[in-house]
Amino acid sequence: METTQIRLAQRPVGEPDADTFTTTTESLPALEDGQVALAVRYLSLDPYMRGRLSTARSYAAPVEIGDVMVGGTVGEVVESRFEGLAPGDFVLSYSGWQSAAVVDGRHVRKLDPSASPVTTALGVLGMPGFTAYAGLLEIGRPKEGETVVVAAATGPVGSAVGQVARIKGARAVGIAGGPDKVRALTEEFGFDAAIDHRAPDFVDQLKAATPDGIDVYFENVGGKVFDAVRRRLNTYARIPVCGLVANYNLTTMPEGPDQLPGFLGQVLTQSLTVRGFIQDEFTRSHGRDFVRDMGAWVRSGQVRYREDVVEGLENAPAAFAGMLRGENFGKLVVKVSR
Repeated sequence: METTQIRLAQRPVGEPDADTFTTTTESLPALEDGQVALAVRYLSLDPYMRGRLSTARSYAAPVEIGDVMVGGTVGEVVESRFEGLAPGDFVLSYSGWQSAAVVDGRHVRKLDPSASPVTTALGVLGMPGFTAYAGLLEIGRPKEGETVVVAAATGPVGSAVGQVARIKGARAVGIAGGPDKVRALTEEFGFDAAIDHRAPDFVDQLKAATPDGIDVYFENVGGKVFDAVRRRLNTYARIPVCGLVANYNLTTMPEGPDQLPGFLGQVLTQSLTVRGFIQDEFTRSHGRDFVRDMGAWVRSGQVRYREDVVEGLENAPAAFAGMLRGENFGKLVVKVSR
């Protein structure tokens, strides 16, 4: 078998562009005992990948120049020397931006296409859904009647955060960019209120949507959205921090005065809880509960999801750059092959 691979060509300065990646075709190695050969059907594109393009200190090692770009995938087994997996089976793996791969059978998870679409393993029933579930319930801990606010709210993490908050009896307020996304938050995902961060009266809209202040703010954006939100935080508010996508392509410090001293003063005087997290730190404590709860909520319709599917591996770089600009609507997935 041959595989088409998208590799890191150079580290981007600012937004990734056409020179960031290069495409190669390689022959896959012969299968050894315990391995499976996969045809990659779907590739997940996620904001964390921008951090892997940089050598800045982070929770994971950067992708090296010349390496295949990392990413979660759904693949179909085409050949197997691993007991329990046979050709035709679908599996979740971490095969990255390529069309085929040979992987250790111990490092994949078999999927059941009859239970739910296999793409949900990359979204609402996978890493993004678990990020929302564990971060909200372990750090945010919303109580009945409290107000939960989340930005990038039509994305796979944000949409799940708001819907789980409502299941727990809280009031969900979503922040998104553009009228179509704002409308979907209330009409499609069942949020109590939705706000357009691009609107000139965004700050006034936020104030009107949170008359009793904000008890939980699920942070995955940063930037001007956080500047507005922090002024609405209640005493003892909780802030799970899983991403800061507004900052990922910055090449200089934001303009204006240093707001860190003021925010730290607010953390002190309002007894705020600010906790950054990486979702896999909660796998042991919340993994089984997530599979049980989110699976049931999706089946019952209590949690809905949207996917933004791009055709063709060759379009992954452009789709990735667009995602960082907020152009996707829902979980961004590349359909690599049929």
